[in-house]
Amino acid sequence: MRKKTAGNPKTPRFYTTQTPVVDAQIKKIAAIFSDPQQQKLIAEMMTSAYRFGQDNASMIDMKIVNNAVKELRYAFHKFQPYRHLRKVVVFGSARTPPGRPSYEAAKRFGRQMARADWMVITGAASGIMRAGHEGAGRQASFGVNIRLPFEQGSNPVIALDDKLITCKYFFTRKLLFLKESHATALFAGGFGTLDEGFECLTLVQTGKADPRPIVFVDNPDGKFWKPLIKFFDERLIREGMVSPSDQALYRVVRSPEEAAEFVTGFYRIYHSMRYVGERLVLRLYSALPAAAVKMLSREFKDVLLPRGEIVQSEALDEEQDEAELSDLPRLVLPFDRRTYGRLYQLIYRINALG
Repeated sequence: MRKKTAGNPKTPRFYTTQTPVVDAQIKKIAAIFSDPQQQKLIAEMMTSAYRFGQDNASMIDMKIVNNAVKELRYAFHKFQPYRHLRKVVVFGSARTPPGRPSYEAAKRFGRQMARADWMVITGAASGIMRAGHEGAGRQASFGVNIRLPFEQGSNPVIALDDKLITCKYFFTRKLLFLKESHATALFAGGFGTLDEGFECLTLVQTGKADPRPIVFVDNPDGKFWKPLIKFFDERLIREGMVSPSDQALYRVVRSPEEAAEFVTGFYRIYHSMRYVGERLVLRLYSALPAAAVKMLSREFKDVLLPRGEIVQSEALDEEQDEAELSDLPRLVLPFDRRTYGRLYQLIYRINALG
């Protein structure tokens, strides 16, 4: 591993290409930007690109990185004007025709979420994806398509819209689905739906993604998701492969209205979270009574570091980079970063107590 340059501790530290002339040019280009952290990151990206040449990377390796970076840059640019709006990503089969119960349910769910001022992100194709967009309407829809030789033509609701993004790689598409949304709704679907659902569960269970409502939307007869949830309970939990508290990571519902209520209710009092050093900061829409905060410290003592407690606070000094959230009250706690199912349960309690 190449070492970082020592540098002045008051100025950004840059990774080096170990080629002085190139390093000087990279720093010169990065200096165009005024923010020191931005300078550092841009310099590191340029340095990484140069290192591919130094490493004699294959053309296919460089093409993968180049295409991925271009896709992500373009997509982030398209999402940026809508970052202030909550979004739910809807997964389900592209092969579900109109008129099927799951199609109509996805359509009703999209309509409910748009009425709650949420946007609906789907894979932009037919079936459940089209239904979600039909319900939400073009203005409240985002599409993140994938280039495939079959099934993936853009549905007419989102086709030619400026909010339609087409990806070459599934991994960049999956990153966008999770990064740019605040909730996940799973309707009846095949391998792709299961893949996306399990990725969501894995990322929240391991703390690689912030807590979000993940809802399995079943038909009124409850037959589609029931075998999978039974497998979770009778195999994964019973055999100790996941914790009993991990049941809090997801919810199974029987109607799109119940799904919409669960998704929006997750953010009734809870707003968002971030880490500040070893402290977890939960931002809330409204403060909790002092007695409720003390009660939470007792109820969730098992997920706090030794001698830790939950305290209510204003914005911390380290949160100045998110000035738009500075007015929100906080709960600050020394979370153990292990039991994320219990963190979900804490959020549910906060919403109930608020």
